[in-house]
Amino acid sequence: MAFGRLERSAAAQPMSDINMTPLIDVMLVLLVIFMITAPLMTSSLKLDLPKTEGAKPTDAAQFVTLAIDTQGRFFWGDEPVSVDTLRLRVREAAVRNPTTEVQLRADKTVSYGRVAELIGVVQEGGLSRVGFVTESGAEPAR
Repeated sequence: MAFGRLERSAAAQPMSDINMTPLIDVMLVLLVIFMITAPLMTSSLKLDLPKTEGAKPTDAAQFVTLAIDTQGRFFWGDEPVSVDTLRLRVREAAVRNPTTEVQLRADKTVSYGRVAELIGVVQEGGLSRVGFVTESGAEPAR
């Protein structure tokens, strides 16, 4: 009886390389997601702005955004700053362009005194155009 050999023939060897195509596809999808969502997250400072009907956004060529949160801390854009740093930055902005508008965002629970203090710092630094940022769509008064 001839049974033949028990050795295996030289069949295809298992592939030991990593297939990079799915990894690259996932990376590109994540890149697109981050590119789309990054501009949407420009303001991470959460404030409860007052609501008004008549407020309209301005078309100021140059503006600076200042904010006061519920604890009364000052922010230059989204960066927390001390009063001294705020004074310095306002003076620098006034030297660059004295017609720069200050867009003030203050939480509605912030005391009037803290808002007045910020306006005083801004005017002392040389900027006189102050606009208050509110949310539109207020409920009618009853």
